[in-house]
Amino acid sequence: MADPAAMKGGFALAPLPDGEPRLEKIVVKSALATMGTPEHLTKYEEIVPPSKLGARKLMMGDDPALPKMSAAPTLFEFFEKRFQPLNVDHLLQSATLALKSGIGEKGVLACLLHDISVAGLLNGDHGYWGAQLIAPYVDEEVVFAVRYHQALRFFPDPEAGYDYPQAYIDLFGADYKPEPYIKADYEFARAHKWYGLARMVTLNDLYSFQPDSQVKLEDFTDIVGRHFRQPVEGLGFDNSPVAHMWRSMIWPRNFL
Repeated sequence: MADPAAMKGGFALAPLPDGEPRLEKIVVKSALATMGTPEHLTKYEEIVPPSKLGARKLMMGDDPALPKMSAAPTLFEFFEKRFQPLNVDHLLQSATLALKSGIGEKGVLACLLHDISVAGLLNGDHGYWGAQLIAPYVDEEVVFAVRYHQALRFFPDPEAGYDYPQAYIDLFGADYKPEPYIKADYEFARAHKWYGLARMVTLNDLYSFQPDSQVKLEDFTDIVGRHFRQPVEGLGFDNSPVAHMWRSMIWPRNFL
């Protein structure tokens, strides 16, 4: 049984030699995490000037509150060690629905990846961020579906069987109107040759919040293996245009 005092975020911290004190690293939240809160104005008080730090230091490198990633992280490793569990369950439900419906493998992959930004990076504009994350590693149709599913969610398509989500009314209010750029991207996607793939993601997205569902990441091993170009160096270390975004999820609380 791990010592509760040595537990952070549900993970046991590595033991220290006898008599050596454990120095908790100081975490300064990113600007996006503090904007609009009092902490945004005070978050540097503990570390300015740096002479205040004493023996304690800022968080840099492997975070003891998180599982350590391998030297060459895979997509599944992010699902298992970084992505928020409820979001992972939603992605697996979505992809499972697509698979059972006979959707092609690229469509299934799009469902599996459509909310990875929500799961591990950012909520706002998650379709755009998610599309960027995967662009070097999947085909263009998958990137398109992930990018534009966000905008399509706000606009019904009765012919496709998609109604405006009641959940959006509950969450945002009946009078909420999406920003003009969302409407513009909806109109662009609606006229695009890959509209059907992106709309399919919204259909499987809408109903994929069932409690107590039995879904497994391993069910998608072959599809991911065929359609996700896993870099040998690992996500975050392949010098791609988005490597820094994957590293931000490896070390999410680094000061710099």
